[in-house]
Amino acid sequence: MSRRLLRDLDILTLQLFIAVCEEGTLTRAAEREAIAPSAVSKRLAELEASLGVALFVRQAKGMALTSAGQSMLYHSRRMIQNVHNIGIELGEYANGVRGYVRMVANISSIVQFLPEDLENFLSRHAEIKVDLAERPSRRVVDEIEDDKADLGICAGDTDTRHLARVPYRRDHLLVVLRPDHRLAKEPSVAFRQTLEFDYVGLHGDSTIFARSVMASRQADMPLKLKIHVPSFDALCRMVQANLGIGLMPDRAFEVMGRPLGLQAIPLTDDWARRQLLLVHRSDRPLAPCSRMMLDHLATIGLPAACA
Repeated sequence: MSRRLLRDLDILTLQLFIAVCEEGTLTRAAEREAIAPSAVSKRLAELEASLGVALFVRQAKGMALTSAGQSMLYHSRRMIQNVHNIGIELGEYANGVRGYVRMVANISSIVQFLPEDLENFLSRHAEIKVDLAERPSRRVVDEIEDDKADLGICAGDTDTRHLARVPYRRDHLLVVLRPDHRLAKEPSVAFRQTLEFDYVGLHGDSTIFARSVMASRQADMPLKLKIHVPSFDALCRMVQANLGIGLMPDRAFEVMGRPLGLQAIPLTDDWARRQLLLVHRSDRPLAPCSRMMLDHLATIGLPAACA
């Protein structure tokens, strides 16, 4: 059956299959892909015949996936993504780039550490190109597992499932506030002490926000969330505008909060001292350039790590 599949599973058929799954009907899928509905129907029928299973349940209002269809959709998306990656990477080789590393990282690592760490690496390996995308820590794990990236950086308390984990950097969460705030003169503060004040919180997928919600529940006190914001710079501006206090890592505050005239106080809670992790798939070897990047980041992070 595997030889027959190699012959029958062409890229166009997979694209049409995905289009039907996402659009719900043959007609809308055909319009999206600029092909006749009869041609879409024929290719799907041939695909099901090749596989020997039904991929869809035909309904009056459209097409619903069977269990086999769900599995097929997962693998089809991965195959299309792999073809896309081939085009990108071979295109880079044609342009003289001899290595390509796909990275996803949480905002804490991107703001605090990666600019200098990547500059250090790329200054010695100018032939390597990096594609870096920002994702919440949980999405970092998802994209590494789905083979959308080679290396990821996430918070240490993230469920990394079956991925390989390598320590990267450490940071320390601070309470960010205006200099005229009642807590501004304190040398340090426990999270519980801050819960009487309004908070500016990061977006809901942020591990910092999730951990602060958990800590407020453990303290049996509500988190007085005034507003959600998408980034550290937005958090600092909202704090500056007196909408509340916020949490952010120490080096991110030095870059974004201090220039705005804000003040920061270290949290004394154990969970405020965080480990960042490098993650990658353990079931396959990394490409040489990705392995070089992993080794570099794992090593360079150690001397500058802060408690």
